Amino acid sequence: MILEVKDVYKYFTVERGLLKQKSGQVKALEGVSFCVDEFCTLGIAGESGSGKTTLAKIILKLIPATAGEIVFNPQLIKKFRKDVQIVFQNPYASLDPKMRIIDMIIEPLSVHRIVSRQSLRRRARELLQLVGLDEQALERYPMEFSGGQRQRICIARALASEPKFLVLDEPISSLDLTVQAKMLDLFLELKRKLGLTYIFISHNLAVIRHLADKVIVMQSGRIVEEGSVSEIFRHPRQEYTRLLIAAAKS
Repeated sequence: MILEVKDVYKYFTVERGLLKQKSGQVKALEGVSFCVDEFCTLGIAGESGSGKTTLAKIILKLIPATAGEIVFNPQLIKKFRKDVQIVFQNPYASLDPKMRIIDMIIEPLSVHRIVSRQSLRRRARELLQLVGLDEQALERYPMEFSGGQRQRICIARALASEPKFLVLDEPISSLDLTVQAKMLDLFLELKRKLGLTYIFISHNLAVIRHLADKVIVMQSGRIVEEGSVSEIFRHPRQEYTRLLIAAAKS
């Protein structure tokens, strides 16, 4: 096991007026618990507002939980900021338009001292090749690339620190269908080549079915169903899960 999420709650305080008086709480997560095994892909499914992204932010230590615990296996995740990375939904907002691609990729290489200074460009070139881009991309800027190419650059940057665990938060939803299929194949290939563990977040169960080994279905901040991909698709227990599956087929 590489990750255990233990009974996590997250409440957001609602403030109103100029004095920002507390007027209530939004319960974003309520008692969420699950485990992720090394080298596996856990798919997290649910409609907007189900708590998926809030959960991802807590796992990544971007926001604190109100209660509960996130436990990474210390034998596998030794340096959190190096070993755990994320690929966000929107590749257009994820890349600094003023930075060259080479500068974006060598930054984590330098920070985490992955390679020597003399080897930075070579390693940046290798990372781009790994995600299907050539060396010419290194000197260019994000505006010169399509959405699919930008997401490949985001993946290359995430892989630069040589992580063991990747959170993929709706990483293909902003791309067209043809590019989505290519990106899913890329994620599968990278997992096989690099021995990665994924959490893959999506509202689309058809996408999760293609990539994941295990699925949890979230609704209103709770896990309402959990199981292997085959179990969830063959014998969904909850009406909500059946609706998500039907939507994925339409």
